[in-house]
Amino acid sequence: MKKILLKYTFPLIVLILSLVLIVISIFWSLEQKKEKELNYQKFLVQQQAQRETEKIYLMGKFDPSQREDFTLIPLKNTTNNTKMYLRKETLNAFLNMAKTAQKDGINLKIASATRNFDYQRDLWNNKWSGFTLVNGKKLNINVLDDLERFKKILEYSSVPGTSRHHWGSDIDFNASTPEYFKTAQGEEEYEWLIKNAPLFGFCQPYTLKGTSRPTGYNEEKWHWSYLPLAKTFTEEYKNLITKKDIIGFLGDKYVEGQNLINDYVFGINPECL
Repeated sequence: MKKILLKYTFPLIVLILSLVLIVISIFWSLEQKKEKELNYQKFLVQQQAQRETEKIYLMGKFDPSQREDFTLIPLKNTTNNTKMYLRKETLNAFLNMAKTAQKDGINLKIASATRNFDYQRDLWNNKWSGFTLVNGKKLNINVLDDLERFKKILEYSSVPGTSRHHWGSDIDFNASTPEYFKTAQGEEEYEWLIKNAPLFGFCQPYTLKGTSRPTGYNEEKWHWSYLPLAKTFTEEYKNLITKKDIIGFLGDKYVEGQNLINDYVFGINPECL
């Protein structure tokens, strides 16, 4: 009898142990799968958070004075002795260029640097409401059609959230007006920039419009981008920002009917892309 019991008990024990091992293996596999799924979900959340952080930066929704990668521009290098900020890399490149320009008798100053979303919104809203004149006119009185007013401001001013000045990579030199660069001094400075600025990493994004640049803002001889930074930000903008992100200013309902990103953000000098 004992022999019979042993004969059947041992295989039964082996079977039970095998089943236990199988259950443990299945449980372990499920736990591993669950852990992988949780890790993947964490990755997606982190990735989304990173995208949102990058979008906030690209659209200028930050205070440059609070960022470690920005620095205050020395007042002696500005045209109006007001506090302005740039990315550290951009300022260093400018200072090196300005030093070389000085040797050639050219005095380069910064008229405008980083403009965050709030700053750009104020510029835009003031033109929209007539507080700031455009070509000597109050647009709220002289351009009653809101869509036409929208397009008129776009000739020289970026919609908030689309400006290259958000990035800390772009500088307006000496004076942000076409009239200044028609003077003898302005022409001399522009000729020097055309010849020398690329040697320091700068490119003029808004050249004269034509076959190579059919869309975008009018020519701005004063506006130059520091390409080692700006090219990266331009590419990131293409991948992250959509029309629905561009809101929060007067007339923003007209964004939907415009091709702002392709025609303006990317409507730049091909050499700057």
